[in-house]
Formats: sequence, C-alpha cells, structure tokens
Amino acid sequence: MDNLINDIDIISEEVKAESCETVKVSVNTNTGKSRKLYIESYGCQMNFSDSEIVSSIMAENGFDTTSNFEEADVVFLNTCSIREKAETTVRRRLAQFNTIKRKKPEMLIGVLGCMAERLKAKLLDEEKIVDLVAGPDAYRDLPGLVSQVDEGQKAVNTFLSREETYADISPVRLNSNGVTAFISIMRGCDNMCSFCVVPFTRGRERSRDPYSIVKEAQDLFDKGYKEVTLLGQNVDSYKWSPEVNNKAKLEKTEVSEIINFANLLEMVAQVNAKLRVRFSTSHPKDITDEVLYTMKKYENICKYIHLPVQSGNSRILEMMNRTYDREWYINRIDAIRSILGDECGISSDMITGFCSETEEEHQDTLTLMDYVQYDFSYMFYYSERPGTLAEKKFDDDIPLDIKKRRLAEIITKQHETSLSRNKLDIGKVHEILIEGTSKRSEEQLQGRNSANKVIIFDGEGHKKGDYVHVLVNDCTHATLFGKIVNTENK
Repeated sequence: MDNLINDIDIISEEVKAESCETVKVSVNTNTGKSRKLYIESYGCQMNFSDSEIVSSIMAENGFDTTSNFEEADVVFLNTCSIREKAETTVRRRLAQFNTIKRKKPEMLIGVLGCMAERLKAKLLDEEKIVDLVAGPDAYRDLPGLVSQVDEGQKAVNTFLSREETYADISPVRLNSNGVTAFISIMRGCDNMCSFCVVPFTRGRERSRDPYSIVKEAQDLFDKGYKEVTLLGQNVDSYKWSPEVNNKAKLEKTEVSEIINFANLLEMVAQVNAKLRVRFSTSHPKDITDEVLYTMKKYENICKYIHLPVQSGNSRILEMMNRTYDREWYINRIDAIRSILGDECGISSDMITGFCSETEEEHQDTLTLMDYVQYDFSYMFYYSERPGTLAEKKFDDDIPLDIKKRRLAEIITKQHETSLSRNKLDIGKVHEILIEGTSKRSEEQLQGRNSANKVIIFDGEGHKKGDYVHVLVNDCTHATLFGKIVNTENK
C-alpha cells in the first residue's frame, strides 16, 4: 500500500493527509456476516464520506469490511477523476488486483465514484477485470448490482439523481480516530468551472435535510466524538426547504422556509458547546458576511476557512469560469480578517499554467499570495481533463517545463508564508483537541488548533479526545511544536 501511495503525484508532503489524491482503505469489522468487503478510497473527503455510506448499505446486505483485499469477496475502488494522475493510479491498481483475481476468480471488482461516472460502461471495455461500475448517486443499488454480477453478468449504474442525498443512511465510520468525523451536507455542484469534471461526475447541486444533519451530529457527540466537519463541494451555497432540495428548482419555487448555510452552521453549533464544528469547501462567490458573523458568534465553530482562489489574475479567473475576479476575492479576504481577525486560518487551492497564462498573470498569483498570507495551500499545475469546458474551448498551450517552474515558485512562496504565519504562534497558548499520537514518536501526541494547524507535544498522561492547552515554542513551515501548560476537561 505504501508503494501505491508513493506513486501518487502529491505536491506538498505535509498535506498528504488531506490532498485530493490521498488513499484510504476500509477497516476490519467482524460481526459474523457472510461476505467480506474491501474498499479503497481515492481523492477528497467527499469520497471518503461516500465510502462510509457504501459500507453502511453493504453491511445491511450481508457484508463486513476488511483492510486486507486478499480476504475480500468484493473489492470496491472509490475513485477520483479530478486529475489524470488519479485515474492513472487507479488503472495501475486494477492491474495489481488482476494478479490476485487470477488466483481467486470469484472475487468481484467494482469501480465507484467520479471515474466510474465519467467513463460509465466504457470502463468495462477498457478494464476487463472490472465487473461493476457505479456512480456517486447509485450506491443504494449496489447490493442489486452485486447480485447481478453473482449471476454472471457485468453491472452498471451511473444514473445521476437530482434528489439523492443519502440523508437516511447512518454511515459506517471506516477510517475514524473516534474523535473527528465528517458529515456530508450536500451533493453535486452547480458551478461550471472550466477546468473541473465534478459537475459531470457528481451531478446537480442538492442540499440534505438539515434536521438529519443535526441528528447525525448529535449522534456522533453522544458516541464520544468531539469534532465534526460539514462537507460539500460548495458549502456556502447550501440551501434547503421542506418542499424541494434542488437549488435550481428551489430558487424558482415558492416555499415555506429556506435554511441557508449560516442557519445550518448555527444549528450544528448548538448541538453542544463542547462539539467543535468545521466545514469545507467554501467558494469565494458565495461565502457571506452572515456565515462569518455566525462563526464569530460561536466559540466551538473553528476559525478556519478553505477558500480556493485557483489564480490571482482576473482574466484567468474568467477563463476558468470562477464567476469572481481578483478584487472580489480580496474583498472576501478583507471581510474574513475584519470579522474573524488575523488569527483565522485561511488555506487555498491554486492551479498554475492554465491555458494561455502569461508570466505577468502568474506573477499576479504570487502577489495575491503575498496579500492574503495563506497558512497553507494545495498547489498543482494545470492538467487538462476530458469533457471539461476548458478541454473543449482552450488550448493547453503552456509547456510542461514552464508549468513545473511556475509551480515550484508557488510552492516556495507558500512555504515561506506558512513559516512566517506559524512563527506568529510562537509564545501563544492554543486549545488543542488531541487526535492521536504523533507520526514521529509514540511518546508525543498531536492535534489541531482552531485555525486547523497541527501541533505536536509531549503527552504527559493525556489521551486521544482530550482538550489541552499548549504553549507553542517552535515551528516548521508545516507544524507547530509546544508544551502542555494546563488542561480543561470538556
């Protein structure tokens, strides 16, 4: 598995755990069910959340999960399609599974998620090992698709729904540390960014019933979880009414009430003051002052915002169809700093080398980074994706060596800024939720502060799930280091 992860082209080592090309596998559950399911999940947190939904559906239909694919009766790869490298990695993994299937021909191989949705039945022709293909809205149908394969047929369902939110399914927590958990609040995306395949692989935007979200958050808290992260492709455009959950329809329909993202954020914060609340991902065109003031009002809403900019140049942003310009983005940054203060963590996504980007326009991204002072960023050079608006309309005309050089400049700039931002935390005390032991030493613990920064410190008898106060005394560009100064039982 380590070799597989190393094959993935991740730009920044320190953000592997949250990169859009991370890999996670299912855990062992043994409840006496007749068959074993192995899930390997690629990509974003939405995919990992979906795998938990899949596990719940399959558990209701006779499957335990395993972390060893050689023990599995059914193997699912829940895939990402955001970059070509992610799809290449999945194809390489399928080739590895082919060796196992020759020895165990009854093993069922299924491809789920965005890559499955993009390629549909074509994937069965291209990858003969694959028995089943299911898109993100077809997971309720998985037991039937498995039965279809059991009967000797290939199975495909890539139907995209305008209604499905899986609101009634209680996810099986696959990779949980028992402290933090993710809650999916919406599905799909109505933005048509020209570089992105998500609208084609996840369908139209629809928001989940807020009361089911609050119920899930309460259930997690009752089970001992201390933090939840609300997930959506664009959480700020969350909008729900009892009559309709499809945003496009909702805006044309007279409804009895509308709950927006600021309302939902408040509802979840009110579950319990001891439950931390995070969210991802925000969109610059939609994040409102109402959301920022809600964050300010509740201490348990973490002061951290992931606000992808993609480019610092207005012409490139227009070509990307981001529907905002440089000035609008700066206005939103200024609002965050004004309402939430300079200590609020801000991170971003950046794509360099987009179609026709000039050297001056690349410099605009660097100067925007200087202005914003991001705490960290996910940084990539442009990778053309089949079927996107950019692939149809623009030439991918920036040579690879220039893309890589510009990316290196962005990474260098971000490392310098991250170090500068982290140095500001030295000498300050932070409340930390302990998430587990440090990867460097079993004797040390680690957790995150409100601004989403990882802090490592000596355990001093504390354990995962505790809140502690840590005085920061050192840092790198990626990590803070400190010492416990006092504790507070929460």
